[in-house]
Amino acid sequence: MTKPSLPDLLHAAVTAVGGTERPGQVAMAEAVAEAVDDNAHLLVQAGTGTGKSLGYLVPALAHGERVVIATATLALQRQLVERDLPRTVEALHPQLRRRPQFAMLKGRSNYVCLHRLHEGAPQDEEDGLFDVFEQAAPTSKLGQDLLRLRDWADETETGDRDDLTPGVSDRAWGQVSVSSRECVGASKCAYGAECFAEAARERAKLADVVITNHALLAIDAIEGAPVLPQHEVLIIDEGHELVSRVTGVATGELTPGQVNRAVRRAAKLVNEKAADQLQTAAETFERLMELALPGRLEEIPEELGYCLMALRDAARTVIVALGSTRDKSVQDEDAVRKQALASVENVHDVAERITGGSEYDVVWYERHDRFGASLRVAPLSVSGLLREKLFTDRSVVLTSATLKLGGDFNGVAASLGLGPEGTAREDEPVWKGLDVGSPFDYGKQGILYVAKHLAQPGREGSRDDMLDELADLIEAAGGRTLGLFSSMRGAQAAAEAMRGRLDMPVLLQGEETLGELIRTFAADARTCLFGTLSLWQGVDVPGPNCQLVVMDRVPFPRPDDPLMSARQKAVEEAGGNGFMAVAATHAALLMAQGAGRLVRATGDRGVVAVLDPRVERARYGSFLRKSMPDFWYTTDRNQVRRSLARIDQAAKEAEAAEK
Repeated sequence: MTKPSLPDLLHAAVTAVGGTERPGQVAMAEAVAEAVDDNAHLLVQAGTGTGKSLGYLVPALAHGERVVIATATLALQRQLVERDLPRTVEALHPQLRRRPQFAMLKGRSNYVCLHRLHEGAPQDEEDGLFDVFEQAAPTSKLGQDLLRLRDWADETETGDRDDLTPGVSDRAWGQVSVSSRECVGASKCAYGAECFAEAARERAKLADVVITNHALLAIDAIEGAPVLPQHEVLIIDEGHELVSRVTGVATGELTPGQVNRAVRRAAKLVNEKAADQLQTAAETFERLMELALPGRLEEIPEELGYCLMALRDAARTVIVALGSTRDKSVQDEDAVRKQALASVENVHDVAERITGGSEYDVVWYERHDRFGASLRVAPLSVSGLLREKLFTDRSVVLTSATLKLGGDFNGVAASLGLGPEGTAREDEPVWKGLDVGSPFDYGKQGILYVAKHLAQPGREGSRDDMLDELADLIEAAGGRTLGLFSSMRGAQAAAEAMRGRLDMPVLLQGEETLGELIRTFAADARTCLFGTLSLWQGVDVPGPNCQLVVMDRVPFPRPDDPLMSARQKAVEEAGGNGFMAVAATHAALLMAQGAGRLVRATGDRGVVAVLDPRVERARYGSFLRKSMPDFWYTTDRNQVRRSLARIDQAAKEAEAAEK
């Protein structure tokens, strides 16, 4: 039997999902197929509307070996599992003569634990040992959530938290889920045969395509104990998010509350001497944290060092004691012991990591208004880890709408542990970059406007001229504005100012759930939506109700961000340009994502307005502009107002014609 051609397979898949074949999608599919066949690595930038999911799914399914696909967002996981994969598998079946199996796999805490659900969560001593289901008043929000979870657990086939609609609070979910460290193990658990997490793992072992998230991919790479099944091809979608997700998984944290919880959980299971040793170390740590000032600790203060060594040693003593004693008087002893062990091991591991003083780690204090102080440790870079753990023994394809920054892939590649494109060094994998463009004509559909006449934003103080400019632009656009701010304080100040000046609804992130805010924004042309980080990347509103995207300033990391400033300093000490490699690259990625909110369909028109003159005046401005879609560029404020007014008028006429 002759092997079916890739163009024929792609055509069948695109037809099945009701899409339109795009030249960029065809180029992407061919490049992915070549990389997979050659066991090579590929970075693909595919703009919004390219249809990149099918651009990698079709060649991956045609290849026939097991593929793992890692995504950053729940929305894309759902799209792949519920829409793209079922239709594509059916569409390709007549030519492939097989139906590849696919499965979703997440970390254990994403699945409801039947042991916890039926036996109750082991409670901390201060709460008493009781069944939380019986204690939570049925009329309380927690009680209602828990009762609903019990009913849902009888009906669900997956036990996956993301399949529960509407969702429940983290507190409620915490009562019915366990981390991998807290799990008693399927062989010891009375509910092991019915376990949702174990069932998901078994499905993944049998599947040809496994859909997972960046976090589980990171855990699989970092912890050395394989969670994902063996695979020959790894496809990382939303690849621009990978480094931050891996950094998050590789970050350790200690808080007084967390340490005290470990003490309470272990106290009833170990001898008094071991419990007292951990209690004393915990009290010292709590006293020190009350005095902690936010910021990086380039050297560990002597007192903190002694305290962490005491915590580490006490935790080690408790871990040994937990393994050598049994107490049948403790109800559900295995679960109680496993939860205690998980808490104490975390304290031990983080304390040991910080006292180890690795030059490759960054340590800092953080202080949160609500949760108090925490001590954190994160890797200075994850590039070496990614190079070693991801890019050996398999073909890796990374794709996103934003992988080229400043005109090339090298910045993103360096963060992944890859050398410059086309260079072959002994310890660096060879890779290729491909930009397949976008089906949109950005030069005709959008304008990039930089307000170069405004004063340069400072760290503090009001920006009255920026607020005047913002009000004028929103009025010209007739609303229809997505405001992207570099801080929550900036978003709040702008929302307050606009509500006082304009006769238009202004929605603010945090005043309602994000999903509800976006739905309201998409439904009313006159409405504006202001917010911070999640809006820069998480809004998909095609059509005339989002025709002005405003960025208040270049979203550089805060100068006092311990991890970013440490990374910048490390690049400079190695002879590189730390500002460009870290701060400018961080800002460029966000601005590229933010600008991508404007044009989501072929009929969209509008303006991306950056109210920060540095994008025009500063030397790094051209790097930022090159990282964004290729819109028509101007600094003429009057031209932009006229364009916005015309776009608003055209949208109103189209709306009237529809009525």
